[in-house]
Amino acid sequence: MQKLTPAGQNLVSDIAYRFGLSQDAVIHMLVAVNNGNGSMAQFNCPELGGSGQWMQGGMTMVGDMFNNGLKNTVDNLCSELSNALANMQLFPVAPAHTPGSLQWWPGDLGQPFSSGAQNNIRYAVFPNRLAVELNGTVTVYDTLNHNIGGVSQQQGSNTSLSFSSQFGEIGVETLPIVSGATQQQDAPIPSNAQINFAEPAPQNNGAFDNQQINNPNNVMGTSSANTMDTSSGTQDEIFTLLERLGKLFDAGVLTQEEFNTKKAELLGRI
Repeated sequence: MQKLTPAGQNLVSDIAYRFGLSQDAVIHMLVAVNNGNGSMAQFNCPELGGSGQWMQGGMTMVGDMFNNGLKNTVDNLCSELSNALANMQLFPVAPAHTPGSLQWWPGDLGQPFSSGAQNNIRYAVFPNRLAVELNGTVTVYDTLNHNIGGVSQQQGSNTSLSFSSQFGEIGVETLPIVSGATQQQDAPIPSNAQINFAEPAPQNNGAFDNQQINNPNNVMGTSSANTMDTSSGTQDEIFTLLERLGKLFDAGVLTQEEFNTKKAELLGRI
């Protein structure tokens, strides 16, 4: 179980009692909010509907997409945990330049000019060095003649790290390891994580590319089991598609059977 300070233990007990949740569920959500720097959380908690996502002051998504009561519970829970993280010391302070600390990279690297974190993955970019912490294991790479502009972890079966430089997108596994794990596989990456810092990930602004509604006349007037292509997509896109699927069902475009089939297919990809 995640180590907590006495204040953290008291907070978890109080919130678990008030929200009617187990302490394990509250701790799971606390870690998720903490990993999202207090402003977001990606979680998979059975007591809260399974996989979901929360963003401060904005989006809340849960596996049971039409359960507004559950959405409110998750939003209130995450908001309270975020506020507590900003005002209380809930986790023990780890020594600098050790895994789990705020300055987790080796001390001889100095201060990074760019860094990012989400879930169990953290990155820090230094001159000629890239430090990666995966599940508490720190690996330092030689970036050679690359000027790193962003780092990302791919979704789906491709779980390799990649970065962008003046030479295009390069796989981290192609870089020489200076210290740490001998192979990238030594510290597996959570499949639901996606990091991008220094260079924001492009937004689709509601466009779904290959996941558009298959209606060549853009008329929402006919029912078809193929009204939505769900062959690919990140977790965020899947949640967005789930919301659009619900709107199609509410509009009468999909039958109950078609809606249930597509919903199960989308949830199966999370």
